[in-house]
Amino acid sequence: MIDAASRGWTDRVEHRDIVVNEVPGFRPLTLDLVVPVAAPQPAPVLVWIHGGAWMFGSPKHPADWLMQADPFTAAIRTGFAVASAQYRLSGEAPFPAQLDDVTAAVRWLRRHGDTVGVDRERIGVWGESAGGHLASMVALTGNDQDDSGVRAAVCWYAPSNLLTMQAQAHPSGTIDHEAADSPESRLIGAPLAGNPEAGRAASPITYVTDQAPPMLLIHGDQDLVVPVGQSEELAAALTAAGADVELSVVRGADHCFAGVPLEPLIRDSLAFFTRVLAPDAGAPPR
Repeated sequence: MIDAASRGWTDRVEHRDIVVNEVPGFRPLTLDLVVPVAAPQPAPVLVWIHGGAWMFGSPKHPADWLMQADPFTAAIRTGFAVASAQYRLSGEAPFPAQLDDVTAAVRWLRRHGDTVGVDRERIGVWGESAGGHLASMVALTGNDQDDSGVRAAVCWYAPSNLLTMQAQAHPSGTIDHEAADSPESRLIGAPLAGNPEAGRAASPITYVTDQAPPMLLIHGDQDLVVPVGQSEELAAALTAAGADVELSVVRGADHCFAGVPLEPLIRDSLAFFTRVLAPDAGAPPR
């Protein structure tokens, strides 16, 4: 545990470098957890999953554009604990390593959360871009039998079907999603164009059922990196399955919500979590 007051914070307790999984031949995988002091204990917890095309990024160093609005402090002030999950990047290991790592973080919280002041039964996942993809995957593949189930997910501009990304690409986009060196190909460890089964296995839409937890998908209609059609396609599949899903298409927003204020989208995300993770909201069967 870190003395948060020594870092200038008086509203939170920090737990750093909690080991959630040890993969042979790789460094221990960790999560960092921040628990609000003022919130009733145990606090619901949001697992934040960073973006970066599965190739870049770290939970230790959130992007500058994100921290200008600081969704983590907003979450803490709303009464949520925040866990920042680490996962192996695509240059370190191909899919499903990334999903395995984030799932390990969820399992640790489900099994040990009461030791650090969080509610093991009220866990949401929240991610942007590649992190949104992994949040979707956790939400759609988790289950309570092996302690990997979550109660809710918020996915910002996330890939949902790797096999349709190129066809949906914005006319001004510059990424060939099926190229051998594309983020998607690097994720599955082989050219996407010649490996549809691997692409399907790494696509959240493959795992849609009526057992999905409530999900909020937010996507800019001018996204030049991940087509807005990705969130539209996933929302349609979830709706057809009878799952609880909300889709918010942000007019004028590019990737990372460039071009629009971020603060209202953070408020919308936290309002969704507040509603679906309320103590009396109930949990969908998993």
